Amino acid sequence: MSSSAIEPESPDLVCQLDKVQGVVDALTSVRWKRHQDAVVELSEHGIVLIVEETACLQAKVYLQREDIQVLLKYAILVLICNFFSIRSVDSSGACTYAEIRTRIPDTISWDYNFEPAGSTPLSFTVKSAALKEAIDDLEWPGSSIHLILQPTPPSVTFRGEGHGDLQIDFMCYANTDLLVAFHCDRQVSHRYKYKFLRATTSNIPSSVIQDNRGSKLTIGRGGMLKVQHLVSVAKPAMPHPHIDSAGYQQPSRIAYIEFFVKPEVDDDGANDT
Repeated sequence: MSSSAIEPESPDLVCQLDKVQGVVDALTSVRWKRHQDAVVELSEHGIVLIVEETACLQAKVYLQREDIQVLLKYAILVLICNFFSIRSVDSSGACTYAEIRTRIPDTISWDYNFEPAGSTPLSFTVKSAALKEAIDDLEWPGSSIHLILQPTPPSVTFRGEGHGDLQIDFMCYANTDLLVAFHCDRQVSHRYKYKFLRATTSNIPSSVIQDNRGSKLTIGRGGMLKVQHLVSVAKPAMPHPHIDSAGYQQPSRIAYIEFFVKPEVDDDGANDT
């Protein structure tokens, strides 16, 4: 038998990362319960991991090609059908190897079709630590969270409504160190299930909190809420981060974390005012 006949088939994907902890942080961010299925999409642009629940909450982790050294056998590999393995080598030279068998998902990821709610974006950027603390404080048994944006005075209000009421306000001018960007040309309000809203911040990595980064929230058409976090996947020694025009602090090499939360539908169906 020739040697070529017994050689194992070459892998479809090989990728190498500078900082494994950054990937761990990114994946942990989208884990809101013990057992979750994930769909992995691979392309020449990088890796996208998708998790969701009951067509009401979807999260995505984007690892860009610039952040990983990728070798793909095929131009686009939408779903891994066999298995993939992970090998990690720490500073002491110890090697950790893991093999994860994959399966065909039971359902197809829902199309969130996020679109702007109007000509002016309805968005705000708040320090991640403050956002997490506010959402944690809003927990009431069986509660929903009423999110209100208004241009005059420019402010963001989170109101918990359940067996009790609790309201947290971020005033644009009074809390410039917390609410670092705000765009709103009309009052808008939507209600979201607390358990889904909490999932967007419950596992924010400590590195994001310590670096005092901002999380961006955008309300799209129909009240769809998009929550965005940035997780560094670079080695600790890195240049000063860039802060864009919206006050969204961007490390030089990052993983993008996006959550999409559907609003609760009121009987009258009206939320924008």
